[in-house]
Amino acid sequence: MTEPKTTKDEILQDIAEEVVEQAVEIVETRARDRAWNAIFEKCNFYEHDFDAAPVSLTSTQIKAATRHLESTAEREVRIICKQDTRESRPRVFVEKGLFILPTKNGVYSIIKGEGYLDIPPIKETTEVYNSQLDFQLDTAKVGNSEMQHLDFAYASSLIRTFLDDKSLVLTIRGRKYTPEFEFSVGKHKISTASVQTEVDAGYEGRTQVALIEAKSTGNKNTIIRQLYYPFRQWQTYTKKKVVTLFFEKFGNEYSLWEFQFADVNNYNSIQVTRAQKFVIKDLST
Repeated sequence: MTEPKTTKDEILQDIAEEVVEQAVEIVETRARDRAWNAIFEKCNFYEHDFDAAPVSLTSTQIKAATRHLESTAEREVRIICKQDTRESRPRVFVEKGLFILPTKNGVYSIIKGEGYLDIPPIKETTEVYNSQLDFQLDTAKVGNSEMQHLDFAYASSLIRTFLDDKSLVLTIRGRKYTPEFEFSVGKHKISTASVQTEVDAGYEGRTQVALIEAKSTGNKNTIIRQLYYPFRQWQTYTKKKVVTLFFEKFGNEYSLWEFQFADVNNYNSIQVTRAQKFVIKDLST
């Protein structure tokens, strides 16, 4: 099997896409600043003691507080509440040390604490990996999406090799809704139910389930929720071990991070257990 060669143009395309994503994020963050200032004023959140307790907020309240604003980015609940990195939080959240979590469909909790995970750089030497396929995938050369690269890594058996589990097969993809569960963030207790989650891929083997989040190039941190909610969700449906992974492709390198939660009921107990970078060997050379 032949891994599509990484050319200068492909690397430049990766960089250009990253720059565009960052520019969009800046625009959306400024819109969030205006929206959240309006929400905090309308709901009297500036007077709230977030050290004492989180506050609950509904999509109906958000719409009412922002209806006078001009742009869609300032009124659209999905955009306003999308804060997947520390840098994407509105200024008031940064100043007060806050982050936001969905707790029900259309209901959110604003919490004081650490909501994000730093993604450590992988310092180990890049490993050359020999694809386990004995034929070429022509369709793997078309496009440049995270999902495509993840599928190629799985087809090459890189995911199985990283997890040392030849039995893994793709069983999970797309959006699901969580069952009811409780957890802690610092001293605060949070309850959630029927929150929409989405994993980029989930693989089940004889003894474990692996959930993968494909990471956007350039992100140095991510909200823990993207790993924690699916982790808790799928623990409900299986007695097998559930592991969570981050995946990234940049240039010709495939990077994988494995995480675990030392305490399944503690949102902040996430730890990196190992990480590795790979280059999938081109068998035609």
